[in-house]
Amino acid sequence: MKRNKKILIAKLGLDGHDRGAKVVARGLKEAGMEVIYTGLRNTAQDVVRTAVQEDVDLIGVSILSGAHKTLIKKLFKLLEDEKIAEIPVLVGGIIPNDDYSYLYNLGVNKIFGSGTSLEEILNYIRDLKSER
Repeated sequence: MKRNKKILIAKLGLDGHDRGAKVVARGLKEAGMEVIYTGLRNTAQDVVRTAVQEDVDLIGVSILSGAHKTLIKKLFKLLEDEKIAEIPVLVGGIIPNDDYSYLYNLGVNKIFGSGTSLEEILNYIRDLKSER
């Protein structure tokens, strides 16, 4: 029996705005996915620890603070250290277009900018092949 995807939604860094992350988490939950929302002000270590403990299929990170390059780089380093770098990572929030290639080169699977529809996010996640 195939289980629903288990998704971790996290706010990295000191960013205090989580409305978008909550909307996405609720939409994913309503679409039948299991969602773990970590709340505000997480470190990369918090996110990786939760991903390991909960055996998630996907990590969604919301960043509005402008610290996305530093925080996502650290996240991927820790994912590698824990030998779970194969977990797809999606990033959402306010990310300048000039930074997309940097994040994709780190290993981000998809970036969803501000204003992306929930339907687009759901379709991407549903189409993502689970290799775990």
